[in-house]
Amino acid sequence: MKLHDLKPNEGAKKDRKRVGRGTAAGQGKTAGRGTKGQGARAGGGTRLYHQGGNLPFFRRLPFVRGKGFTPINRVDYDEVNVGQLESFKGGSEVSPETLAEARLIKNLNNPVVLLGEGEVKAALKVRVHRISKSAQAKIEAAGGSVEILPKQKGK
Repeated sequence: MKLHDLKPNEGAKKDRKRVGRGTAAGQGKTAGRGTKGQGARAGGGTRLYHQGGNLPFFRRLPFVRGKGFTPINRVDYDEVNVGQLESFKGGSEVSPETLAEARLIKNLNNPVVLLGEGEVKAALKVRVHRISKSAQAKIEAAGGSVEILPKQKGK
């Protein structure tokens, strides 16, 4: 067998439809375009996503969903203010677990951020995922220490 002997299987190749070549050909006269109208004209038809005067689907979507688009990589933090730490005694450790026991955070799966609203008088060992500069300054001024926890898996 040589290269010139090769040919495709029977029925694998099909001739293209030649439209507008007379009534006997089956696609004569209007050539499958119907009668009159935008689709019948040369160069006619509409652009992609055209909805005939309606607001296009992709522009309607944010309003349909209510709040616009939600960022897929957004991290929801459990927020705790410095003023909420007054229930902890001096020298005690403040971590996500102890905050959950004190009912200051709801979900242990979320990372914890410590914000600077309020005052702290006791020296605390704080271990959180994120902390604001003002909160860190207040804790260190009270004689405490701050440790930043690593990012949680899957967050």
